[in-house]
Amino acid sequence: MAATLALGVPAALYAQTQIYDAKTRKWVDYDRKKARQYYARNNQPPEAFRRQIVRFRTAEQPGTIIIDGNQHFLYLVQPDNQAIRYGIGVGREGFGWAGIVRVGRMAEWPTWTPPAEMVARDENARKWAGGMPGGPENPLGARALYLYEGDNDTIYRIHGTPEPWTIGLDVSSGCIRMNNDDITDLHARINVGAKVIVLMQGAALYKGV
Repeated sequence: MAATLALGVPAALYAQTQIYDAKTRKWVDYDRKKARQYYARNNQPPEAFRRQIVRFRTAEQPGTIIIDGNQHFLYLVQPDNQAIRYGIGVGREGFGWAGIVRVGRMAEWPTWTPPAEMVARDENARKWAGGMPGGPENPLGARALYLYEGDNDTIYRIHGTPEPWTIGLDVSSGCIRMNNDDITDLHARINVGAKVIVLMQGAALYKGV
């Protein structure tokens, strides 16, 4: 199955993030405002979106990356029916595609070059039309995994972020974002050529987080 664009996905189809409130024993909405407040108090995202080992049954080989954008999780398959689960933020571009691709290249503290349409509409992006050097404020964060279909760059990325409070959310731009510690951890565990499976919307592995 090739990576394909699904253009014009209605906003109503985007996943509404929820987290479990142990006090009320209910699932509650987790939006951008609540995420900023939570991160300000705890300096980390909710427990569900922190890196952890989970049970995970799959026929895919260890080292495969499986992305469940609905529930804002990225899984790195491990031996013995386990996976490392990372929380992710998913941008509009990340919601617009699904398929099987591979990691074509990787970069540490990558340069970010805004697309032409962003340069045209955004004065702040315009000054980086030639590329923003890597660093703590760079939108791609500490590492980037560039996803390829065959020998062709799909333009989709798994990358870090200078906005760690957005993990677990649907965000305004970008593909698949992780906090910088997590993308650094993932980068260290995989090699170029790693298989990446991006699930279609509505094909979430689990309900809830």
